[in-house]
Amino acid sequence: MARAIPLEDLPIFSQDNVPDGNFDFASGSAFLINKPKGWTSFEVVKFLRKCLDIRKIGHAGTLDPMATGLLILCVGDGTRTVSEFQETPKEYVAEMIFGSSTASLDAETSPDRRAPFKHITRAAILEAFDHCFSGQIIQIPPMYSALKHDGDPLYKLARKGKEVKRAPRQVIIYDTEILECHLPRLEFYVKCSKGTYIRTLADDLAIELDSAGHLIGLHRSKIGDFKSRNALTVGQLGKIFSVKNYEKKVKLL
Repeated sequence: MARAIPLEDLPIFSQDNVPDGNFDFASGSAFLINKPKGWTSFEVVKFLRKCLDIRKIGHAGTLDPMATGLLILCVGDGTRTVSEFQETPKEYVAEMIFGSSTASLDAETSPDRRAPFKHITRAAILEAFDHCFSGQIIQIPPMYSALKHDGDPLYKLARKGKEVKRAPRQVIIYDTEILECHLPRLEFYVKCSKGTYIRTLADDLAIELDSAGHLIGLHRSKIGDFKSRNALTVGQLGKIFSVKNYEKKVKLL
């Protein structure tokens, strides 16, 4: 069995290292890609497969369709390094709205509950972040997630109106910061460990503040030392590898 390529030796393609079509990507490489809103993470994987004509591609941490930002896709023998990327902290900029909640905990589904929010203050939000959402915390994964129950992704069960018990998980919140607070809207930054659901964080924050809330925007800005601003866009990759209709959300198998 071939040994994993040391991360420091892995070719990583980005805005600073634009790929050349003549490179042997299957020998081990990774791509920093800025996921477009509305695309699933797997659609980005399928897109890169079409660009490179290589099947062996995996991502180092999924993003919801509504979210944008950094995906790291490992190619060929580079897939052996996926876990190294996954273990590093992630950074996000999130936008939420207080006063209503949804089944998916984000804007993918319609509000199903309303609650008061005018009692919430910036000071109360800061206190909640500092005392309830700092360091090691416990989260219950959302039903609208890719986690599986008896072989079925939870989101498929959720869309059928089913709910199953999910085991709580421990995650780490390293840092939070309020970026903009124009209630009922809140934009905040969070640095967290792998496995953290920002949708759940927003929902739990609203509950802690005796309200309801849901995520309306999410951008992953960093994975470890890698930044979304250095990531290649789908449009750039489409042009580099001469993929037609790259600007449209299509099935690219």
